[in-house]
Amino acid sequence: MAVLLDGKAGAARVKAEVAKEVEQIKAKGKNVTLAVVIVGDDPASRVYVNNKKKDCAEVGIISEEYALPADTKQEKLISLVKELNERSDINGILVQLPLPKPLDEKAVINTIAVQKDVDAFHPVNVGRIMIGEYDFLPCTPAGVMELIKYAGISVEGKNCVVVGRSNIVGKPMAMLLLHKNGTVTICHSRTQNLKDITSKADILVVAIGKAKFVTADMVKEGAVVIDVGMNRLPNGKLCGDVDFEAVSQKASYITPVPGGVGPMTRAMLLKNTIKAAKLQYNL
Repeated sequence: MAVLLDGKAGAARVKAEVAKEVEQIKAKGKNVTLAVVIVGDDPASRVYVNNKKKDCAEVGIISEEYALPADTKQEKLISLVKELNERSDINGILVQLPLPKPLDEKAVINTIAVQKDVDAFHPVNVGRIMIGEYDFLPCTPAGVMELIKYAGISVEGKNCVVVGRSNIVGKPMAMLLLHKNGTVTICHSRTQNLKDITSKADILVVAIGKAKFVTADMVKEGAVVIDVGMNRLPNGKLCGDVDFEAVSQKASYITPVPGGVGPMTRAMLLKNTIKAAKLQYNL
């Protein structure tokens, strides 16, 4: 039976570190502030934003919410982001995605000041991740790396397989494993013989958004399995992209869903916000 990689415990550790750093910054007469922009009334986005605000309050970060109606024009949203860029009391800017149509997400992300881009979605920050000289990391891949580190799992020389090639998880995940000297394969919807590839992985990261897609026969005995998926079954229960019951019998380590990668993703946003504040305050 696999050892659980507990995201709640990992997130608590990260939050404790962040809270300590917030106190140190406050002792210098400064605050740490995150601006959160939400457009429209998507229920999932609202839950995410509320959770982020709660996390900020826990560690002493001020969160300012800017809630705009779904019919907000592109110019107005861009103008708000530019205004937040200019404010010296705002350290991080997060625009909750997805944005309602026809808003242009790419244009909005490109407008966020690079040094306030706590989601690490701006092309400049993405490029820095590629060359390994980054200030911010996308929160989910960063959370996965923290979980691996906390468990004392070495990536060096390991055969690492990432299933999924999104800009938010798959691609940066592959780069972070590569920076830790893993040998990395990226799989996706067009990959042939997927099972042949995943069953050779020492470390398998799955981020495709298909409930229980990865079955036990696709996993190597003793593999580390990281499930980034978050899917809702017809009965309302949450589950990941991995068939947890079966795969946990074969893996050496596995993340539960919920309670695995999710809490770490939220914790890493706090870590990025602190990093942004330290850079802006030259600390």
